[in-house]
Amino acid sequence: METLINDSPKILIIQTAFPGDAILTLPMIQQLKKRHPGFLIDVLCIPSTSEIFKSSPFVNSVWEFDKREKHKSVFAMLKFVKEIKKNNYLNIYCPHRSLRSAFITLQLGVKETYGFDNSSLKFAFRNVIPYNYAAHEVQRNLELIGEEIGNDDWKVLPEIKISNKIQKKISEFVSKNNLEEKLIAMAPGSVWQTKRYPVEHFIGIVKFLLEKKYKVVIIGGTYDKQISSQIVSEFHEQVIDECGEFSFIENIELLKHAKLLICNDSAPTHLGMCADIPVLTIYCSTVPEFGFYPYNGKSKSISYNELSCKPCGIHGYNSCPISTFECGNLLKPDIVIKTIEEMIR
Repeated sequence: METLINDSPKILIIQTAFPGDAILTLPMIQQLKKRHPGFLIDVLCIPSTSEIFKSSPFVNSVWEFDKREKHKSVFAMLKFVKEIKKNNYLNIYCPHRSLRSAFITLQLGVKETYGFDNSSLKFAFRNVIPYNYAAHEVQRNLELIGEEIGNDDWKVLPEIKISNKIQKKISEFVSKNNLEEKLIAMAPGSVWQTKRYPVEHFIGIVKFLLEKKYKVVIIGGTYDKQISSQIVSEFHEQVIDECGEFSFIENIELLKHAKLLICNDSAPTHLGMCADIPVLTIYCSTVPEFGFYPYNGKSKSISYNELSCKPCGIHGYNSCPISTFECGNLLKPDIVIKTIEEMIR
């Protein structure tokens, strides 16, 4: 992004976390724009989430912070910050609590800055907001900008602007594969191993859906291909594997054609929220109480909670800490299928 020459007052949002976190930042941006219609709102994010913010009708411009490559060194990061500084931001809101995000905030030298009290470097912020562990992430982000939350007022759905080109592409895909009716989307992947519902359990669910004449499409990133291929190999051409084929925004448009999305506690949950369709989120090592559950009225979550070891961590692990993975294994497909039946009835 080039430095903007514009006299309008500007706000900067710093959100350098994963795609799911990026989507859950959109309601905060929407409310900020509603409160300050004359302000320009820019976002600093990682390259993998820039598409999400660029598709928000409330975001003016996006700064891509490549913390793993281009801006990895301290020198490169400081040079990047120097360029950002030229925009003379009035306020900075930093929902991400990482050391890098706080350090960038500090270096920008903006007077009015807002961050959470559990940030890695909370003294970087002039205004420190309590992080409400009992709330949903959307509610926490709204509290960061000073929104007064009453009852379910925090349940602001993320808004995404989808181009005609993407709409046409997805419409053609849906038509070509005869997905106009009875489409069920499934996202079996996650960055964290202990967040992934067992593949064999997903296979049991797919078998049920196919018997009921539903059409199953698997979505996810290229890194989910190993999981999706295991499922597809059981059913051959009966299941469509689109992992790595569609972007985040394209997946949101595809989900608008689905009767239901079945997924883990991961980014696809929030893609389903953008599409405003029924989402069933399956929790293995984590729990909905962490604040990342689907919150539109059509959605549900399911979790096996009768375990003393659960939850074992907010992000999950690459393997079960006690090598049993009972949180996933004991949540049998029949239990999940019962909820699915209630949702697609």
